[in-house]
Amino acid sequence: MRDTRLDLWRDPDWQRLWLALQSRPWRSLAIVPAAEGAPKDFTLRIAVTLSRTGMVHLGRPVQVADATNVPLAYLTQLMDEIARCTKEGDPILVALAPAAGSPLTVSIAQATDAALLGVMLERMSSSQMKRTVAQIGASRFLGSAIFRADGKFEAERAPKSARRGH
Repeated sequence: MRDTRLDLWRDPDWQRLWLALQSRPWRSLAIVPAAEGAPKDFTLRIAVTLSRTGMVHLGRPVQVADATNVPLAYLTQLMDEIARCTKEGDPILVALAPAAGSPLTVSIAQATDAALLGVMLERMSSSQMKRTVAQIGASRFLGSAIFRADGKFEAERAPKSARRGH
């Protein structure tokens, strides 16, 4: 039996999300969970699916960095790898852990060109979501993707006021 998760990039909603993320040029994009409450691989699954979608659209690799569990001792190495990818012309999606549980999330997200906020409906605290956006900076976000428990989502672009800074 075929794993349908492998073909999510064919879904028009994922394609719309990828295209919406092209609203502002970026070479590195942080995938940030809005708060704690989602599965541990939440942002990594988003990044991998967007990578596959982007490869089809761009006709070239879109790299993925799993930074959901990076210790401080490897932060410099991770940032060097992100810089190497972007210097070579490959866009890179960086999957992050919730800011409340990871001291590195805010720093990594601020070091990327832009960010996408991943929201798990009915599983994340709205106060923690607001804190995450404030810590990283609203202007860094291209928008958000709101996921339901069944895996479907709705992409939302950031308000114009949040997009002005860049």
